[in-house]
Amino acid sequence: MPKEGWKASLALVVIALPLLIPWNVVGTIWQIFGRDDIGLLGYAVNQMGINYNYTANSLDAWLTVLVMDVWHWTPLVALLCYAGLRSIPDAYYQAARIDGASRFAVFRYIQLPKMRNVLMIAVLLRFMDSFMIYTEPFVLTGGGPGDSTTFLSQYLTQKAVGQFDLGPAAAFSLIYFLIILLFCFVLYTWMQRVGTGDKK
Repeated sequence: MPKEGWKASLALVVIALPLLIPWNVVGTIWQIFGRDDIGLLGYAVNQMGINYNYTANSLDAWLTVLVMDVWHWTPLVALLCYAGLRSIPDAYYQAARIDGASRFAVFRYIQLPKMRNVLMIAVLLRFMDSFMIYTEPFVLTGGGPGDSTTFLSQYLTQKAVGQFDLGPAAAFSLIYFLIILLFCFVLYTWMQRVGTGDKK
C-alpha cells in the first residue's frame, strides 16, 4: 500500500468499499455470487471439478459465510492497521536505516510492537462483532441447509419475534450478553498480560 499521497487515498477508498455496503446487500451479493448457474464463484468452483452448493451442503454454506464475513470486515482491520502504521514516528525508521535493518526486521521490531494496541482493538472488535452476525448469513442461507448456519443471534430473534416467546428470549439475551462480556474480558486481560510480558 502507498504510504502517502493521492495513491494512498485512492487505495484507502477502494479498500473501504465493502464497509459501505449494507449488511443485507452483502448477503444478496454473495447469494448471487455463489450460485452455480449465474454466480461467478459457484460456476468457477464447479468448473474446477468441485461439487459446490451452499444451499445443500452444510460445509459449503459455512465456508461461504466465513469468506463473506472476512471479505466484508477485513477492510476495517486494514484501515486500523494503516492508521497504526502512520502513527509511528519517522525517527524509528531513520534509526533502522542507519543500522542497516532489513524490511522484515523493521516489521518485527518496530512496526509490530508499535501496532500492538491497534491490533488488540481490531481483534476485540471483530471478536465482539462475530457474536452479533445475523443479517448476512440470514439473507445468504436463511440458517440452512437445515440449521447448520443458524447462529445464536438468529435463534434469539426467532425465539423473540417468530415465536413471540418473550420471557425465555429475554433471559437468553441476558445470558448471551454475559457470555460475550466474559469472553471479551478474558481475551482483553490475556492480551494485556502478553503485551506487558513482551515489554519486560
